[in-house]
Amino acid sequence: MKQIVAGIVAHVDAGKTTLSEALLYRTGEIRKLGRVDHGDAFLDTNSLEKARGITIFAHQALVEHGDLRLTLLDTPGHVDFAAETERVLRVLDYAILVVSGTDGVQGHTETLWRLLARYGVPTFIFVNKCDAAGFDCEAILAQLRKRLSDAIYPLPAMEQSTEGSAVPLDALAEDIATLDEEAMNDYLEHGALSVDRLRSMIAVRELFPVYFGSALKLEGVEEFLDGLETFTREREWPAAFAARVFKIAHDGQHNRMTWLRVTGGALKAKEIVSSSSCAAASTAPSPVQGDDGTVWSEKVDQVRVYNGAKFETVTEVPA
Repeated sequence: MKQIVAGIVAHVDAGKTTLSEALLYRTGEIRKLGRVDHGDAFLDTNSLEKARGITIFAHQALVEHGDLRLTLLDTPGHVDFAAETERVLRVLDYAILVVSGTDGVQGHTETLWRLLARYGVPTFIFVNKCDAAGFDCEAILAQLRKRLSDAIYPLPAMEQSTEGSAVPLDALAEDIATLDEEAMNDYLEHGALSVDRLRSMIAVRELFPVYFGSALKLEGVEEFLDGLETFTREREWPAAFAARVFKIAHDGQHNRMTWLRVTGGALKAKEIVSSSSCAAASTAPSPVQGDDGTVWSEKVDQVRVYNGAKFETVTEVPA
């Protein structure tokens, strides 16, 4: 099964956590849709978040759809908590940028887009609230291309994602092919673009798929999941252990929890992790080591995999 880590980012009130809830509901992870403003969202587990009705901290959920196992990181949308969001961007394979279909691209949306570019994160876009009165699909698409990137295109859902499958893009195929020389060669030779070619373009940020729907009404969510399953690809990681920390927190018993993404080898419970043990992993994108060059060591008391407020204790976690 393909394993992907994706983060959901958005301007406040675009419906980011609502989309997270819809993805969890559609894949059977939860039986009831929660809402941020009702204080019962699956991912807003902190008491302060429930009281204020907003996301303040990054939270993790697990989603499975077809051949895709997705670790989903929901991030704060409010600009006051932007630092929390930026820390998460460094551990993502892909980002999901949620844009309100009624408000369109806003100032913080553009800030997030620049951050995604800075960290080189491939990005899928979900235009939410498309059920609202006055929504204009073509106008929103034009705005996205003008203010974010002219490489934003809707991609059709696929029943299967085999490497040689040709995507029936019709009139869009030639426009998408102009974004990449090898894609143009494929188009001229075959009159279509393969799934693998589109995956490659998305992975290097030459193409940004966009989907339209209403997370609250579960419209377009299944098609979006199909798109994530089809057009993402899993990274290959080095054998030596490496990881990147993106959050420090404490549980109800005041145990310190270090939230991290394993980017090489495996993290094992009861293991001693040190700066010297990570030296061999220096070619990895994010080895664990002291930023100031100090030598340190730490025992991993427990390894937990969180899904909302619940967690499973495991013996090890691979990259």
